[in-house]
Amino acid sequence: MRRVIQIILSCCGLAVQAHADPTPSELARTVTLMAQIGSCNAPSFSPDGTRIAFVSNLSGSPQIWIAPAAGGFPERVTALDDPVGFAVWAPEGDWIAFTLAPGGGMNEQVYVVRPDGTGLRRLTDGGKENNRLGGWTHDGRQLLLGSNRRDAAAIDAYLYDLETNDAKLVTQNRGTGGFVDVTRDGRWALLNRVVSRGNNDLYLVDIATGGETLLTPHAGPGNFSGSFAPDGRSVYLTSDKDRDLRAFAHVRLDANGKPGASEVLVARDDAELVGFEVDDAGRQIALSWNVAGKSELAFFDPKTGRARPGPELPAEIAFNLTFSNDGRALAMVLSGSHAPADVWILDVRQGTFRQLTRAPHAGVDLQALVQPELVRYAAHDGVQLSGWLYRPAGGRAPFPTVLSFHGGPEGQERPGFSSNYQALCARGIAVFAPNVRGSSGFGKTFVNLDNGPLRVDGVKDIASTVECVVKQGVADPDRIGIMGGSYGGYMVMAGLTEYPDLFAAGANLFGVVNFETFFAHTEPWMAAISTIEYGDPKTQVDMLRALSPIHKVDRVMAPTIVLHGANDTNVPVIEAEQVVESLRRRSVPVEYVLFPDEGHGWRKTPNRIRSTVAIVEWFERYLTQRESAR
Repeated sequence: MRRVIQIILSCCGLAVQAHADPTPSELARTVTLMAQIGSCNAPSFSPDGTRIAFVSNLSGSPQIWIAPAAGGFPERVTALDDPVGFAVWAPEGDWIAFTLAPGGGMNEQVYVVRPDGTGLRRLTDGGKENNRLGGWTHDGRQLLLGSNRRDAAAIDAYLYDLETNDAKLVTQNRGTGGFVDVTRDGRWALLNRVVSRGNNDLYLVDIATGGETLLTPHAGPGNFSGSFAPDGRSVYLTSDKDRDLRAFAHVRLDANGKPGASEVLVARDDAELVGFEVDDAGRQIALSWNVAGKSELAFFDPKTGRARPGPELPAEIAFNLTFSNDGRALAMVLSGSHAPADVWILDVRQGTFRQLTRAPHAGVDLQALVQPELVRYAAHDGVQLSGWLYRPAGGRAPFPTVLSFHGGPEGQERPGFSSNYQALCARGIAVFAPNVRGSSGFGKTFVNLDNGPLRVDGVKDIASTVECVVKQGVADPDRIGIMGGSYGGYMVMAGLTEYPDLFAAGANLFGVVNFETFFAHTEPWMAAISTIEYGDPKTQVDMLRALSPIHKVDRVMAPTIVLHGANDTNVPVIEAEQVVESLRRRSVPVEYVLFPDEGHGWRKTPNRIRSTVAIVEWFERYLTQRESAR
């Protein structure tokens, strides 16, 4: 780490370029510059719209900052040892609520702080409890909280009164759930309840009595999110009820809260609705569409029932949409292959964008970064797959190539900024990031194609992906690596065990390798909602064992680096230890990088730098320095 710090201090202002024959110091310098690129997320307007709070790692760890909405130098609000996850300014009043992750773990705690940094206090109990922040009621007096304080296996829905410091348990859940909105008269709450991964429901909850009314009856898996219309007489939805791709819909409510039938308002055959944001007056609704991984913005007029396209986005992906109280400005986070996450503001009337934050990228020319191309290909059984291909700017194909598998498994590979991908490309290594079956963004049929025993087909997609990049002339078949985090780490170990001859090296980041130990040691609420996705440890033990790479680890021949956070309670560190111990026992080259102050992923800049440097050095050693047999 001392060497990395010295490199950072000595390399400000240097351009990042690929080198044909890099020395270790040159490699570390290039990768370090890429890995320390910052990000800004979670924008939230002040009540008067003149300022915006956001979360950024400008200081090396995600903290809350505030900038004038008109532009200007940001001021830091929090200076805490642990990373901030999410922050939201109260619609009324002078508080910012946020989550803090002790040691980077999953046991997040909820705090409030004044915009000037004073008045900091924790609202939740601390300890090992898992807490979620769902936002504020519209009057700014109560917070929507989720917590497993009652039962470790269930995240229940609470309303927290900031004046009385009272947390009212309104609704109990099995697994996980929480409130996502409350009507302005405080009578009704909208509850999201997860049935299983890839299947949830929304309920209308009478806050006074706790009575529940199902709003999203459906057969089979379904995905829904929602919020109330300002008058409280309808609920807007993202919905895939009776359809494959999520659309924009609504459910009308009568005076007693009785729901009508769900009605689709806007749908597309070529895109899935990711989310939406209703302005405070209810006059316009911003829609965010996912088109093969890229974002498109649109606006819906509730009065006319019509949607119009929004302006072209300055980057590939938009998220965290939020209106100012007057509806004139729409803040969002934009990110792309050559654009780290930053806060932008759209002038709704003019249709023009203005960049509010500028994530630091010392020494890196963002415009010179690699932009990926979308590649479509067929799996072994004809299922259509796709992925994003990052070709190094220098050199000639076939390249040493790394396949990168996303987490989830319900995640989606999108063309956002990745320091890992760009650092590998800068070293002449191509990256192909596929969306194999089980990925989201392509409809509910596709996302459920890997459930339970169908996971064997998802693993076979690994071989189909290798075949794709080799047939297209991108990858040197003798120099192919595989990497991924969380469920992507599972795919790494599945690839190395099922297809040991295909890979020359692997990087497993906090991946599941043994479903039995995963279910035994993960958070109880996570285990409760994962039985449909993976299998039931009570009734499907044989299947879980057959799908667990740890039982075939003696097949691994490729050198493997394993990275994990010591405080990870989602995928506990025992998953990493099993792999490292097994490979060491068989004298397979293995490196183990354990982060004592991180959980499920890396939030602190020094750790991100260490991880990226280690990964790129690993593939540099075992891919680019290996003679091709061709």
